[in-house]
Amino acid sequence: MYDFYSDAKAKPTTEMRKVVLDCVVGDEQKDEDPTTLKLCSRVAELLGKEAAVFLPSGTMCNEIAIKVHTSPSDEIICEQSCHLINFETGGPSAISGVMVRALHGENGIFTADQVRASIRPNSRYMPKSSLLSAEQTANMGGGAIWPLEQLDEVASVAREAGLATHLDGARLLNAAIKTGISAARYSKNYDSVWIDFTKGLGAPVGAVLAGSHEFITEAWRLKQRLGGAMRQSGIVASMCLYALDHHVARLADDHELAASLGRDIAKLPQVKQMLPVETNIVIFDLTDDAPTAAEVVERLKAEGILVGAFGVRRIRVVTHIDVNPEAGDALIWGLSKYLGAPEKEVAVHYK
Repeated sequence: MYDFYSDAKAKPTTEMRKVVLDCVVGDEQKDEDPTTLKLCSRVAELLGKEAAVFLPSGTMCNEIAIKVHTSPSDEIICEQSCHLINFETGGPSAISGVMVRALHGENGIFTADQVRASIRPNSRYMPKSSLLSAEQTANMGGGAIWPLEQLDEVASVAREAGLATHLDGARLLNAAIKTGISAARYSKNYDSVWIDFTKGLGAPVGAVLAGSHEFITEAWRLKQRLGGAMRQSGIVASMCLYALDHHVARLADDHELAASLGRDIAKLPQVKQMLPVETNIVIFDLTDDAPTAAEVVERLKAEGILVGAFGVRRIRVVTHIDVNPEAGDALIWGLSKYLGAPEKEVAVHYK
């Protein structure tokens, strides 16, 4: 089975699993797990922050950050296609009691002027604007990378107005590898930021949320309230440390494969539009005479290939550590079978 549905479907490698046997563990809740403490220290340094906390998932990172930064009835500003609006089951309202002001950006990226226009005036009739959230890279924008200057600008506008700033960094390291700009520099003007270990880095569990000492103290309080510590969390933290040592630089391979796939998919007659392919995500739309996205997904599944339908005629393909050039060949030929052969035969050039 070639699984292009998401980089979250990646499985830990044999070498990653082996490190668990030798890791030193203790009670995370008492700050006695040295492996988890080492991971948090490394990520805090990587992101340019004072402290960090280990959490089971990126969704928990987002939701805890929102809760720390806001009060009930506040309003947060983010892009309409972002993860915390579309894939966290209404968490901002259910957990934090906040409203969401959704901006319509380009490929998941909005402007400083849009932020400025969306910040509420001080009025007894309106919610209080209290948090700006950006997503680097922008998942449903096709893995688009925020330009550094623009990421700084939207944060500057927000902070000048008294808002806190949060960076959803699920794929932040993809941006860092692609551009050469450090993760710490991208997150410099953000009060909180996190990275996910279960996507391109291939670990089975875990994300790390970073910020000031004061922020992390409150984040730990909420972690306790929402479920508590993971006790001997070094078991999984050890695999995250392995990922930092061995799986970051290889994200470039995912970007290269995605770019190649994007070029060949764009040649298919029943593909009418493709978002720019900047990192490891390929999103494209089908023509009206093509099968629906759901139909293509089911037909490819029967061929042993998994992709995602994200709309009636929109398909998403994601590259990661478990899909290689051979998988790329299979995907292109499968799509050619159901979306028409290209005018010139697609060359098998991934091997």
